[in-house]
Amino acid sequence: MAGVLYAIPTPLGASPEASLPAAVLRTVRALRDFAVEDAKSARAFLAAVGCDPKQARIRELGDESDDAALLAPLREGRDLGLLSEAGCPGLADPGARLVAAAHRAGFRVVPLVGPSAIVLALMASGLEGQRFAFRGYLPRGCADRARRIRDLEARSRRERETQIFIETPYRSDALLAALLATCAPKTRLCVATDLTLPTESVRTHAIAAWRRAPPAIGKRPTVFLLLA
Repeated sequence: MAGVLYAIPTPLGASPEASLPAAVLRTVRALRDFAVEDAKSARAFLAAVGCDPKQARIRELGDESDDAALLAPLREGRDLGLLSEAGCPGLADPGARLVAAAHRAGFRVVPLVGPSAIVLALMASGLEGQRFAFRGYLPRGCADRARRIRDLEARSRRERETQIFIETPYRSDALLAALLATCAPKTRLCVATDLTLPTESVRTHAIAAWRRAPPAIGKRPTVFLLLA
């Protein structure tokens, strides 16, 4: 009998007990095989949920040629856990490719409940929740980034669609500055920082209001949401 691939969310910063349901923790503790984005952080997570990392068989996600080997436990009848670096596997995450490979091979995939910065930010933003799109990272170059922001703002206005994007933490202040310089005054922007942590901040204002009092994000994980 084939094993099951479990897509396991990991905390965004809070403890596993504060972020994950007890049923998820029990499932993780019963697993011994894991495909992970980063072995070091995976071992830290397993230790935090009460597993012995030394008893776990951990393999890092590589390129597409590694997928068959990573899925070997399923063919041998053992369940396999897929661990993201933070948040939910498959959302802005390289684990999506392994999930696709599991489907092609006919294995069952079970998503477990846990935190997603993208979803939490949208929930708390007050922006359009019926129509939204996650855009990942915007271009780094100033001109290309400004062009992309204008394109997303125009789409948001046309489709009444919330645009969601992220940035490497040390570039979040630069992205915020670009948004304030580029967007129309009435466009609403949500800045969701340090989600699930005691320092969490989720604020939504029109661009005109942000310009009067722009926050200093610093090197903190942040999700940006825009609705024109």
